[in-house]
Amino acid sequence: MSTTLKRLAEVIESRKPANGGDPEKSYVARLFAKGDDAILKKIGEEATETVMAAKDARVNGDTSKVLYECADLWFHSMVLLAQFDLTPQDVLNELARREGISGIEEKAGRKAD
Repeated sequence: MSTTLKRLAEVIESRKPANGGDPEKSYVARLFAKGDDAILKKIGEEATETVMAAKDARVNGDTSKVLYECADLWFHSMVLLAQFDLTPQDVLNELARREGISGIEEKAGRKAD
């Protein structure tokens, strides 16, 4: 795993209130204190901003906002992972498991909800 992702995951984990994170001093601790819905709301906002940045880039060719918004989306997704005691490595492991499997086959192999 990237050392950047590993370090960031460690910082995020340290911001959990159970690990001493202070919502008065840390944005991430504040998200954790607000709970799942606050984290999910931020992911929704960042996903929408990423989509809008991509649409703008399609027109004006400037991809800098796509990169910026994608970084925000990844960051907030990492907060969500930590909320459920998951790590970026868990995501990488899942991607590795899917490697070489057709997306159509992988989706068909999922259990119905």
